[in-house]
Amino acid sequence: MLANRKLWSVLSVLVIFSLVLVACGPTPTEPPATEAAPAATEKPEEPAPAATEKPEEPAPATGEGTYLERAYAGEFDGTAVTMAGPFTDEDAVKFDNAIAAFEAATGIDIQYEGSKEFEASISIRVDAGDAPDIADFPQPGLLANFVADGKVVDVLSFMDEDYLQGQYLQSWLDMAMMEGSDGPIMAGVWHRFNAKSQVWYPKADFDAAGYEIPTTWDEMLALSDMIVSDGDKPWCVGIESGAATGWPATDWMEEIMLRTTSLENYDKWTRGELPFASPEVKNAAEVLAELWTDEYVYGGREAIVTTFFGDAPNPMFEDPPKCWLHKQGNFITSFFPAGTEAGVDYDFFYLPPIDDAYGKPYLVAGDIMAMFSDRPEVRATMEYFTKGECVKEWLAAGGALSPHKDVDLDWYGDDVERGIAALVADATSVRFDGSDLMPGEVGSGSFWKGMTDFFSGSVDLDTAMKEIDASWPK
Repeated sequence: MLANRKLWSVLSVLVIFSLVLVACGPTPTEPPATEAAPAATEKPEEPAPAATEKPEEPAPATGEGTYLERAYAGEFDGTAVTMAGPFTDEDAVKFDNAIAAFEAATGIDIQYEGSKEFEASISIRVDAGDAPDIADFPQPGLLANFVADGKVVDVLSFMDEDYLQGQYLQSWLDMAMMEGSDGPIMAGVWHRFNAKSQVWYPKADFDAAGYEIPTTWDEMLALSDMIVSDGDKPWCVGIESGAATGWPATDWMEEIMLRTTSLENYDKWTRGELPFASPEVKNAAEVLAELWTDEYVYGGREAIVTTFFGDAPNPMFEDPPKCWLHKQGNFITSFFPAGTEAGVDYDFFYLPPIDDAYGKPYLVAGDIMAMFSDRPEVRATMEYFTKGECVKEWLAAGGALSPHKDVDLDWYGDDVERGIAALVADATSVRFDGSDLMPGEVGSGSFWKGMTDFFSGSVDLDTAMKEIDASWPK
């Protein structure tokens, strides 16, 4: 609007001069200096956009404030932002409902296309030069491939890092940093997540037995011993999942890695820089093996690889319980017997730390939004995804957790999700599911298989670790 008013002013002046000063020299065509200045939020070293730049490149900012503030002021009304991701069916409806208020307030039309084959389709689209403006990646490892090829926009090119630190725990920002073609960039912003570091238990029977929630690993082992002395098995474990058999064991390995070594080592491990045969990784496997024993596991160690993961917690709900503790992500409640009630029939606690030196880490999986196009309305939408309000309606409907610091726990419509969100808010660090960060040959291949082979007894630990290392792409 401002540019149009300036144009009419210039035209008016030209008409007056043409009537009074016939044969005057040509009117200067340089735009006012204030229009040529680059946006205040862009990196200082970036040049001002030239008039010959491609249409998808951002024009110099003419409004004031952040891109999101300008969007709410109506500056980008009538524009559209294309999106692609894995949300389908009910999740797609929840996503659309969650962004409806933003679309109404800004006039930006977010055109979301969900696919159950997102991982394959996004690669095809990017390779064909048909990438969406924004893509929602549930596997950061896949996003890292596009970042390495220079296909993804650096979020820090228009968002301030101090602002982002106010919105997220530093660990989320660390996980968004990926190696680009010209150095590391912040490849996206986190939208929602699932939490994995919970231990579920049959609350009514647990309380009646006089058991207490452990707050340290040693206390958890002592509780396990107490349950054994009472004649029961403490742990419900199952890692069978068809072609994906073994993945629950990889989650356990990741939990123990986060509790027995540094975040730096965890990150090196997921990148292939710390081998599975290293002392740090073997130690994690040994700690897990000390927990998954015939003495501790319902059905014995041999049942671990043959028990379907969704059936594993069911013995907790028998009368009396056949096992008492089950570690799994927040989705597992959908596998609990019909009619079970949270806070009555079951509850949960945080999987305790092992070494105080590594704090209280939380293992997560989730969605990171990344940009393939750089226009003002896309920037505004990305900034919106850094706000808790972008998932407020979804939290109320259930099925999501928010990584944002500005979320009110009262926004959660589900008591279990509210309780888990409170645990995560108390975490000292978060890290993404390690197998999802590794190349597919490892994370969803040899890692799953190696853990299954080890706990089935078909190979020893050294062999399993060496076989996983040998599968890493060279």
